[in-house]
Amino acid sequence: MSAKHNNLHSKLTLGGLFIALGIIYGDIGTSPLYVMKAIIGIHNIDKDVVLGGVSAVLWTLTLQATIKYIFITLSADNNGEGGIFALYALVRRTKVKWLIVPAIIGGSALLADGIITPPMSVSSAIEGMRTLYPKIDTVPIIIAILAALFAIQQFGTKLVGKFFAPIMLIWFGMLAVLGVMQITNHPDVLKAVNPYYAYHLLRIHPEGFYVLGFVFLCTTGAEALYSDMGHCGRKNIRISWIFVKSALLLNYFGQAAYLIQHEGETLFSLGGKYANPFYLMMPEWFIPVGIVIATLAAVIASQALISGSFTLINEAIKLNFWPKVKIKYPTEQKGQLYIPSINWLMMTGCIMIVLHFKESQKMEAAYGLAIVLCMIMTTLLLNYYLIMKRIPWYIISASITIYMVIEISFLIASLNKFMHGGYVAVFVALILIAVMATWWKAKSISKSYTKYVPIDGYKKVLSELSIDESIPKYATHLVYMTNAARTTDIEQKVIYSILQIRPKRADIYWFIHINIVDEPYRRDYRVTDMIKDDLYRIDFYLGFREPMKTNLMFKEVIRDMVIKREVDITSRYLSLNNNNIMGDFKFVLFKKILSMDSDFTWSEKLIMNSYFLLKKFSLSEEKGFGLDTSSVKIEKFPMLLHLPGDFKMTRIYK
Repeated sequence: MSAKHNNLHSKLTLGGLFIALGIIYGDIGTSPLYVMKAIIGIHNIDKDVVLGGVSAVLWTLTLQATIKYIFITLSADNNGEGGIFALYALVRRTKVKWLIVPAIIGGSALLADGIITPPMSVSSAIEGMRTLYPKIDTVPIIIAILAALFAIQQFGTKLVGKFFAPIMLIWFGMLAVLGVMQITNHPDVLKAVNPYYAYHLLRIHPEGFYVLGFVFLCTTGAEALYSDMGHCGRKNIRISWIFVKSALLLNYFGQAAYLIQHEGETLFSLGGKYANPFYLMMPEWFIPVGIVIATLAAVIASQALISGSFTLINEAIKLNFWPKVKIKYPTEQKGQLYIPSINWLMMTGCIMIVLHFKESQKMEAAYGLAIVLCMIMTTLLLNYYLIMKRIPWYIISASITIYMVIEISFLIASLNKFMHGGYVAVFVALILIAVMATWWKAKSISKSYTKYVPIDGYKKVLSELSIDESIPKYATHLVYMTNAARTTDIEQKVIYSILQIRPKRADIYWFIHINIVDEPYRRDYRVTDMIKDDLYRIDFYLGFREPMKTNLMFKEVIRDMVIKREVDITSRYLSLNNNNIMGDFKFVLFKKILSMDSDFTWSEKLIMNSYFLLKKFSLSEEKGFGLDTSSVKIEKFPMLLHLPGDFKMTRIYK
């Protein structure tokens, strides 16, 4: 990790606090737009429901967001980086194989949430216009805002990002002021601080337990908050959270105070079909201003989730959970990236959500079901992190049990939404789970059937081949990508390619192995001199958030070796050597195909066929490694899995 990046996590700074305010709290910060509205729904306003609901919100934010995420989960940082994949990369060192399951389910659920949150936030904000213009059709406006938001992703958000913090500061300030104005009129609402009111709601309300499904929406952004930890540091998040949580609670209690003053009425009678207590408690003259500020905050919340989705997919690719796709780096800002395919898929998904549900009230049913799954998976992984840290077993048992009970309760309550729209979130998450599980399993199958041979047994023939002038020279420098983790081994297919698929004479052979390490940011390499002036191996060590730019990395290594006089890369053709002309570099990559001789089990056949179908939509081998396509040769290599047993032939004699 760079000194600058490390400094970000070791120091509490005003700049860090400001950055945290702008990019960390967008999702959780816009929850007042829809939580209290969802809790009340179409029912008459009941004081017990209002007090119980706001009390449950307070204690959910305290137990889930504050204690679990701000204090416990943020401690589980992977060299300053957070998120479920960063946590998985950290705990997989325990060698517990099944941890891959919560990692894939949690990552998929978080991505599904990233498709539902932008429509939900923007719709809730824009529908405030119906307070002033009841007949206005907000759907085209919402779609236009979302389309514009996704369209600007390709240019990066460095310039726009400078305005995020001031806008969010105004947003949280507005939340606090509006809340205080209502609490002053009805201070009795503050008694909801007592958790008894939340318990009372669950006990006396016919559907009290299922209200938890709407209460949970207040903390949906906590998982995204953990994912964004690397942008501004743990200390800055913890301190800025004091201000953010205070503003959120003041607004929630302010909405509750307003609702209690209208007990017995309905939201419809107070403001029509699209009435929202968030806007109803505003002075009428301020509503247009409030709508603008809320819309900007919703856009920022959406932006944070879109950027987070790009980061999540980038990590998934490095962890072999996702097909290789094109990744661009629109700015020089570290960690900022743009994935075109994911961007347009998310935009399509968001627009379809808007067209399907049309209004935020119906989206509330789809919202939250996916993210509670992610939180449960994070809790499972967190259990192993605490074990790694040698926390006493009784503390681990108590903490994990409490949060599993809380989150499973939220899950059961949210399942009530399934038939009312929750099926959308589950459907999206299941598709993502299927893609990740298929890709990971296919990679595992392929790896298990890859044959390795000791390189020592081929050093002599490679050395002789290099100077065998009876064979036409294939390249001055011949480079192979290898998956062999040990420097003493090499894939059998590499040797077969060099010696038997048209023997390839080269002056120098290079084997390159890329290790994706559990750290987020690392860029190191090691050179092994296997045969002086004939065969070298380079091992790269890349963080799981680093871009895969093999061509540039290899050139940097060669430049360093030339400076240190470890290798001579000038052409060995006499005329070119005399003029100090650099030799050519040729990369050989393998394109896997299924051998017709393989005898598959039904599950392997399904997985491998799905894998090759997905591969058609992924990057080519050369682009996936970040290589210049003009210097790459692709060779097809048949994957031979499970040779048919007892395959015998009978010779017929005349």
